[in-house]
Amino acid sequence: MPKPKKGPRLGGGAAHQRLILSNLATALFEHGRITTTEAKARTLRPYAEKLITKAKKAHAGENPLHQRREVLKVIRDKGVVHTLFEDIAPTFAERPGGYTRITKIGNRAGDNAPMAVIELVTEAYAPTASTAKAPAAAPAPAEEPAEAEAAEAEATEVEETEAAEVEGTEADETEAPEAEAEVAEEAPAEESAEDADKA
Repeated sequence: MPKPKKGPRLGGGAAHQRLILSNLATALFEHGRITTTEAKARTLRPYAEKLITKAKKAHAGENPLHQRREVLKVIRDKGVVHTLFEDIAPTFAERPGGYTRITKIGNRAGDNAPMAVIELVTEAYAPTASTAKAPAAAPAPAEEPAEAEAAEAEATEVEETEAAEVEGTEADETEAPEAEAEVAEEAPAEESAEDADKA
């Protein structure tokens, strides 16, 4: 397990801190969730998650006796170690990390210490699109019908524009004789007005 940090510790010394974390981890694995101070919860989180990783390795068949003995160095209660290896580790088999969750619950009434609940994550693991690459390739077939629909829409637009152009040319052809007739009608009127001026 990690060497205790230098400077302020949870207990009076390094050995005391190791015992505090050992007891907290034992309670966490036994009950599934515990209420403690935020500082203890933040220190316990990586400690407990490393123990869960050892149990997962044993569950996967990676030298299970060695992994169990490594955990027994820290957690002395064989019943809790059995629970960790047989019940908790299989539930986290698919989860790549983040086995615990810390939730702040406000300050303690007596000394106003910030309190938190640390618990094991019990929800089933569902990989997201960013973590799973295989499901990301699945939406590709869904795009093909969309592309086909877009191609059909473009084809109908082209047909509509061609139909509009054909109707426009037919309208121009029908308007052209009328325009010529109007010009012809205006021209004799202008000529008659010029003839009147000459006379």
